[in-house]
Amino acid sequence: MGRTGTKTKRMKTPKQPAANQKKAVISSVKDELRAAATAQDGDAALPKPSITIHKEWKTAVQEYVTLYNQMEIDRDSSKYSRLVNDSDHMQRLNRRLDRLKESEMRRHVVPRRSETHASLQRVNEPLRGGEVTLLLELHIARTIEQYGRSYAEERYERERLWLAIDESGGYSIIRIEPLVLERRPRYSSRQSKELEEDETLEVLRNIGSIPYLNYDILANFKQGRNSVFYRRDLAAAYADQWWNKPNPDYENFEVNCTNYVSQCLFAGQAPMNYTGKRESGWWYRGYSGKREMWSYSWAVAGSLQQFLSAARETGLRAVAVESPDLLSLGDVIIYDWSGDGRYQHSTIVTAFDSSGMPLVNANTVASRHRYWDYRDSYAWTEQTRYRFFHIADEL
Repeated sequence: MGRTGTKTKRMKTPKQPAANQKKAVISSVKDELRAAATAQDGDAALPKPSITIHKEWKTAVQEYVTLYNQMEIDRDSSKYSRLVNDSDHMQRLNRRLDRLKESEMRRHVVPRRSETHASLQRVNEPLRGGEVTLLLELHIARTIEQYGRSYAEERYERERLWLAIDESGGYSIIRIEPLVLERRPRYSSRQSKELEEDETLEVLRNIGSIPYLNYDILANFKQGRNSVFYRRDLAAAYADQWWNKPNPDYENFEVNCTNYVSQCLFAGQAPMNYTGKRESGWWYRGYSGKREMWSYSWAVAGSLQQFLSAARETGLRAVAVESPDLLSLGDVIIYDWSGDGRYQHSTIVTAFDSSGMPLVNANTVASRHRYWDYRDSYAWTEQTRYRFFHIADEL
């Protein structure tokens, strides 16, 4: 699987163009709408946007981002009603906000500050008015206070928006579709089914394998040791360094969460278990021609879950624990959103809140120091189940 497509270029706030400068319209993946709106607890009014608006639909998008940012503080969607005419999304949004208010009350958490930047990834704009569709990427950075202490969390979200001219002659948002990338499988349903049939725990327990260390990536690792100690600090430092950008030493997949977690484990000096067979071991070598040279357990959440569940005496191994408060820095959480045994997302523990509960980093939907349970994600359901893996100290 190749690298992801064209990267969005970060640009400064554009200057007001002359009337005949039609190229100022944001219409390509390299253009950006910066909407740095900061909301603080107790603000009397929303801040003014930090962008010069060139078209009425952009005014609607700017207002949407400003309201979105305020909602990260007050968890109130009522102000959306004048702008958003999508009852399905409003129901979905209000369910999410209700569970977040309940969670924050239970955790004694108060969001004190939020800053949201919005980038237009793709725009389809008719030449003569009409419906506008766009792909919006939101970067949300929040300051959270808990028991008198503060910590920062960040995450990215993507949404598709449809805008149309309303009765007043301005634009309103008629449809919103959050991209729930955490739920997307690394492979097709057919391939995932084949993996589940082929990669059983018994195979993983009995397969012959040898350690494989990538010395180009782990240059300071010493050969000749029978065992190594898992460096949790290095795993967490790597996770914080690469949470929102790809490491060029590895392939960057469209669904990248487990590839990212595997990289973090390897950066913590967990030795690869190289078998040369994709259905066994835990290893990565990149591409050989057009051939994918990595194990399924390196890149697929369900396969990593099975690999960590299997008993082994050497190499990367873990113990499944019953609750998240038993996890340590550099440990792994794997998510089954529907409770049907199909694990679709992986995260790594990189910090703890004031109650000692894990904060995690993730990729695909890039997140840093996010609360472990993901109740703030549209991927979460009442049926969501978790596997908590404590990585062995000696590998």
